[in-house]
Amino acid sequence: MSSTKTLTNLELERRELGRVHIVPEVVEIIAGMATIEVDGVASMSGGIAGGIAEWIGRKNLSKGIKVEVGERDVIVDVSIIVEYGKEIPIIASNIQGNVKEAIHSMTGLVVVEVNVNVHGIDFEQEEKKDIVD
Repeated sequence: MSSTKTLTNLELERRELGRVHIVPEVVEIIAGMATIEVDGVASMSGGIAGGIAEWIGRKNLSKGIKVEVGERDVIVDVSIIVEYGKEIPIIASNIQGNVKEAIHSMTGLVVVEVNVNVHGIDFEQEEKKDIVD
């Protein structure tokens, strides 16, 4: 019997077709989309650069997201504004799960951390409710 090494499909593809490199901006966009899907997130908090991009009419899908991408893993920092009256720990937990799942399913990267930074509370919905009442 001869001993032969069996390669997984992924290893075989890497050798035959070349390497796939996912730039950090792509991971940021995935994380941003996964974050805004979570109930209770009023908006992303992206600082001055993100605000300028939106002011001139460009939607910045990676606003409020920073990533550190390694060979096979990623660390994500998310900065958000929450809706008034919503439970921040629940929102943060939902963001962590959603971001982790989205990045892993779309890229195959292992998400080591998703750090959620709450930069403010949006009172706009509460003000609209008071006006109607």
